[in-house]
Amino acid sequence: MTRTLYLFGSAAPPVFEIAHVVGDAEERGWDVRLGLTPTAARWLGDQLPALEEQTGGPVRSEYKLPGQPDVWPKADAILVAPATFNTINSWALGITSSFVVGVVAEGIGKGIPLVTMPCVNAAYVQHPAFHRSLETLRSAGVRVLYGPGGFEPNQPGEKKPYPWAAALDAVKAVAG
Repeated sequence: MTRTLYLFGSAAPPVFEIAHVVGDAEERGWDVRLGLTPTAARWLGDQLPALEEQTGGPVRSEYKLPGQPDVWPKADAILVAPATFNTINSWALGITSSFVVGVVAEGIGKGIPLVTMPCVNAAYVQHPAFHRSLETLRSAGVRVLYGPGGFEPNQPGEKKPYPWAAALDAVKAVAG
C-alpha cells in the first residue's frame, strides 16, 4: 500500500532544499506530491522539471481549472514546510487565494493529518497575528512545529539549519 504525502513549500530559504526532502520522504515510504506557493515556484523555476521527474507528477502552484481532472492521488498526510508568515496567517484566516493554502484549509475539514513548520524570523514573530494564527491552527487539529523540537526563529538575515527531519518525524506520528 502506497501512502501519499503532499509536501507544500512557501518562499523561504529552506525551500531550496526541497529535492533532498522529497528524497528523504520517499525513503520513509511516502509517495510525494509537491505543491509550492507561486513565489516558491518562481524561485525554483529551473528545478521544476527535475522535481516533477523525481516525484512522478506535476509540481502544482495554481488551482486546476473547473472540469479538469485531479491528477494527484488523495493525500494521506500533508506537510506545509517551510511555512512563511504569510502562509501561516492566510491559512489561519481561511484566505485561500493560493493553491497551497486552499488545499490545507480544506484539509482541516476533510480530516487529513496536517503538519506545519514555520520559517519566520524573530522580527515577524513579534507581530500579534502570528501567535494567534498558530493557536488557531493548533485548535483546528494541525500539528504545529514551532519552538523547542521544531522551528525556532532566527534573527533577520541569520541562517541556521532548518529541522526537516523533525517535520518528517511529525508526519509519521500524525499519519500513523
